Amino acid sequence: MKPDLSVNVAGIKMKNPVGVASGTFGYGVEYAELLDLSQLGFITVKGIRKEPCEGNPTPRIWEVPGGMLNAIGLQGPGTEGFIEDYMPFLRTVDVPVIVNIWGTTLNGYVQTAEDLSDVDGIAALEINVSCPNVKEGGSSFGASPKSVFEVVSAVRKTTKLPLITKLAPNVPDIRVFAKAAEEAGSDALAVSNTLPGMAFDIEERRPVLANKTGGLSGSALHPVAVKLVWDAASAVNIPIIGMGGIFEPADAIEFLVAGASAVAVGTANFIDPSTSLRVIDGIEDYMKRHDMDTVSQIAV
Repeated sequence: MKPDLSVNVAGIKMKNPVGVASGTFGYGVEYAELLDLSQLGFITVKGIRKEPCEGNPTPRIWEVPGGMLNAIGLQGPGTEGFIEDYMPFLRTVDVPVIVNIWGTTLNGYVQTAEDLSDVDGIAALEINVSCPNVKEGGSSFGASPKSVFEVVSAVRKTTKLPLITKLAPNVPDIRVFAKAAEEAGSDALAVSNTLPGMAFDIEERRPVLANKTGGLSGSALHPVAVKLVWDAASAVNIPIIGMGGIFEPADAIEFLVAGASAVAVGTANFIDPSTSLRVIDGIEDYMKRHDMDTVSQIAV
């Protein structure tokens, strides 16, 4: 008997638990010719704020052993540009669309949520309180449980859409932050964002990124992210989307064992755009081998 891969995350019905992480898949249309988007569990688009953002100067991506550093700086078209230029395409894909939102002020988050709340085709908002690559906003709002609570609370009052709070990995105890997001009204968590990092050109004796520092993603982050999911799952009763270094089905299954309800493929999309589809097939094979009927049975 074929196992049931469908999951429901915060009221979002997904045909399987595997989606793509914000910032690694553009707005979906960029990958449309490379894989069948309709096979994905969900698509999380690149970060959006109310106003357009140019992002950071180049160079802003650097490969490192076990992963990559990026300092894109949340480049984006703003809510108006996103709605006009990308939502018409995304509505044609039979997959839940999650929009990652951010702001440089608390009101910026609120205004962005207001602009997107009634847009047809948006399944949920992912609140980015953890991007390390912008000088204002992002991780500055995720640096304390109090600020996480304030941001999530403000956005919760603004929209009826499901909210997913994307947490940072570099905090003393992610359980406290996870609980703060849950108590503020977040319907789910995304664990986790990139880890702040840096690399130097030793001949020139200067940072390789124009922004000097960036976010580390890829395989090197995976064991850290798995522990973060495990810890967060012990503290909250809302679902978790696990992400960080998923390149093979086993990587995704680890997150599901640790307590995640779904997973998102990130950096691997740059190397092999079909990674998410391989991961879906691998989870199904795993469930068959272990006589599992539903994804929830994978959790320890």
